[in-house]
Amino acid sequence: MIRRLVPSAYRPVLAHRVFRRLILGFGVSGLGDGMSFVAVAWLAIELAPRTTQGLWVGAAVAAYTLPGVVGALAFGRRLRRVPARRLLMVDSVVRGVFIGAVPLAWLAGLLTPPLYVVLLAVSSLLHAWGSAGKYTLLAELLPEEQRLAANTFVSSLNFAATIAGPAVAGVLVTYASSALVLGLDALTFVFLAVLVARTRLPEPGHVSPAEPAEPAEPAEAADPVDPVDPVDPQDQAAARGGLALLRSRPELLGLLTLTWFFNFLYGPVEVALPLHVTDDLRAPGTLLGLYWMLFGVGAVVGSLAIGALRRLPLWPVTVTIVIAWGLSLLPFGLGAPTAATVVCFTLGGVIYGPFVALSVTLIQAKSPPRHLAAMLAANNAVLLTASPLGTALGGPLTAALGPRATIGGSGLATVVLGTLACVLVAARRGDRRRNPSGIEKRRSASHG
Repeated sequence: MIRRLVPSAYRPVLAHRVFRRLILGFGVSGLGDGMSFVAVAWLAIELAPRTTQGLWVGAAVAAYTLPGVVGALAFGRRLRRVPARRLLMVDSVVRGVFIGAVPLAWLAGLLTPPLYVVLLAVSSLLHAWGSAGKYTLLAELLPEEQRLAANTFVSSLNFAATIAGPAVAGVLVTYASSALVLGLDALTFVFLAVLVARTRLPEPGHVSPAEPAEPAEPAEAADPVDPVDPVDPQDQAAARGGLALLRSRPELLGLLTLTWFFNFLYGPVEVALPLHVTDDLRAPGTLLGLYWMLFGVGAVVGSLAIGALRRLPLWPVTVTIVIAWGLSLLPFGLGAPTAATVVCFTLGGVIYGPFVALSVTLIQAKSPPRHLAAMLAANNAVLLTASPLGTALGGPLTAALGPRATIGGSGLATVVLGTLACVLVAARRGDRRRNPSGIEKRRSASHG
């Protein structure tokens, strides 16, 4: 009976024994991340002087992810051939150790805002590689036709964890301490590392750097350059790094560009929302937990709905998500009642939820299998600069404009971004219809 309630797209994925074991670890670590949504910002508020709270909140939230860019660039040569399983384990251990140092320093009375930011920064140093390892591992385990369902299930699980995580964290930061919440977050990463270490995984095959691309990609196998040139152009790009690989795929580069600006404009929300709760509404941390909890509920619903579908037009869905997310933030700037902004933030979760899974699925489908981990790491590295830079900007913006105006301004700028992308996509599609054989080829022929 229960099996019949599960959409058909998810049944073969959930029947995979190793996948079921891995999602237990992903779910537990996602719960820790859900708690950190509240705890990272709230502990910065508790530690910092009132006059500089906005700046320290921005610095703390940025430090929780931004150094992953440095790790992706600094360790690229060493890690791009490391198995996905080991990448995931090492990242989990580093995050567990250094986030765990936060409550220890707090209990010892040594925790200051600068030390707090440093510990968060070191904990996130391998974040891009850990995420790349996770989704490369999924690509190793599952065939291409099951990856959208698997990716949406994993992202839905993460969002589901943010339902319980912020709710628990909201209570704990109000009645206990946000430092202790980060201690629980650290334990969830240790749990994931131990689970992955104790799980028997298949040997990497179709995404291994040493293996050729699977025959399932006829476009790669039928490339007329391959039989003639003993050096694969993709391997030449790989030698220059994952970013060169992304530049060789215009569709992925366009998606990366839109996603970067989308995440950048989201960044100020993470700074302004907790200050909106404390300054504008004079409310306790439980309300901040409610915002993020309901956002997670909406994200789960949106992600699972998308994952149950077989085929999706990528660009129309992507642009719609960008515009609709921006619209969901406008009521904050317009001074809408708290109940209305809670509803809008929940709808924003429904809209925002599928975005990550769709992006990852496209990269998995369009990347050469042997270079998937490098391309995912490069993609993650670029995107890791977006939201943290947005949060870093969010501190001064919130101090200058106020939390309410900052959230509303972020929404308005996002709507403009989505509208611009819509115009560009429509223009490109119009050119394709008028020149189905290829605009560039015709131009070259006319000049020849």
